[in-house]
Amino acid sequence: MSQIRTERQMSAEEKRRGEDVEDGGPGLVYMPFVIMEDLLDKLRLLDYEQNFCRERNLKPISRHYFAIPTNPGEQFFMFTSLSAWLLRKAGKNFEQPQEYDDPNATISSILDEVRKYQHSIDFPPSKLKQGCGEHCIYVLDRLADEALKNTHFSWSRPEYPEEEMDEENIVEDDAELTLGEIEKTMMQTYNDDEEFEEEEQILDLEGLKKRSQKQQDIESSKPEEILESTTDAADWKLEVERVLPQLKVTIRTDNKDWRVHVEQMHQHKDGIESSLTETKTHLDKLQNEITRTLEKISSREKYINNQLEHLLGEFRGAQEQLSESKERYRQASGGVTERSRLLGEVTEELERIKMEMEDRGSSMTDGAPLVKIKQAIQQLKKENMQMEIRCGVVEHILLQAKLNDKTSQNKEVHRNQTDNFDYSAY
Repeated sequence: MSQIRTERQMSAEEKRRGEDVEDGGPGLVYMPFVIMEDLLDKLRLLDYEQNFCRERNLKPISRHYFAIPTNPGEQFFMFTSLSAWLLRKAGKNFEQPQEYDDPNATISSILDEVRKYQHSIDFPPSKLKQGCGEHCIYVLDRLADEALKNTHFSWSRPEYPEEEMDEENIVEDDAELTLGEIEKTMMQTYNDDEEFEEEEQILDLEGLKKRSQKQQDIESSKPEEILESTTDAADWKLEVERVLPQLKVTIRTDNKDWRVHVEQMHQHKDGIESSLTETKTHLDKLQNEITRTLEKISSREKYINNQLEHLLGEFRGAQEQLSESKERYRQASGGVTERSRLLGEVTEELERIKMEMEDRGSSMTDGAPLVKIKQAIQQLKKENMQMEIRCGVVEHILLQAKLNDKTSQNKEVHRNQTDNFDYSAY
């Protein structure tokens, strides 16, 4: 069985590392979890909880500890410590690695010891720095196998438990029934008839015949007279001891039976009554204690009130004076606020007037406006001269136009007179 398991793990690991296998199937992803569970079983066989965990005050690892990454630093330390312990269990003199040792040196030394057992290591050492994964589980599983070999552990053949047949309402034929047992059998038969009536409300003719046959059997089994025993008591006891192992009567209780529920109700009622009695006693004591405590508190409160009555009066008077002072302060602060507002307005007006006065003073002492006026006059003179020139040009053009117009008119009149002259008179 161990050889089969080992071969299965090795074949799964070869598939996982891709050695001449094209497709390992979808279940190959979960193979590290299976190998981790087998590794945990091997560690338990080596009693690692007592020899490893308790000596170092460590918690036992879970069944998927090295298969799922959780805390790399903690898992790497657990991996190196567990590897060193397994190497020592396998007969090697391997020192326990410390927390601040070089991880590369520790991994190299562990892999060297694994190679000495003729196990193939075809993955880089950096895969073990994570402290989890299929490679870490592979190394630990190989070391666990070597440790089991060193302790001469062997798998034994499994022992399957024998299944016991349920015996229900079985009475041996050679057992002698007493009158009490006959009555119990009759009551059981009667209960079975009642259950049959509850489950099946409608009976056919065959059922009625069977029921009447059962009643006839019960009536025929009743004794007609009082039974008197002539057997010796010692012989009877010996016979009872001899046949006692064969008298097995197993009666299964039915949860649908109302008698079971009634019995449970009575049991619960008795339990409630007993608990109620004890609880009531404790509650009465608690009530008395609370009542006495409340009375003490009320009496002390009255005493304190009497002692502090004059102080309370003074306190009330001080509160009234404080309220009056607050009211006066509120009224005074209201007037101050209004006056502060008026002062702000007056200050703003004063600032505005000061600015106006400063502007006027600066304009009176400043010669810039006069210079501006002179420049404006010069500009006006220049523009006036240009306007006069333009006006002269326009007048000259108008005069020239009038002269031309007059000349043309004279020419027109002269031409008309010439045309109207009578040359016949000459």
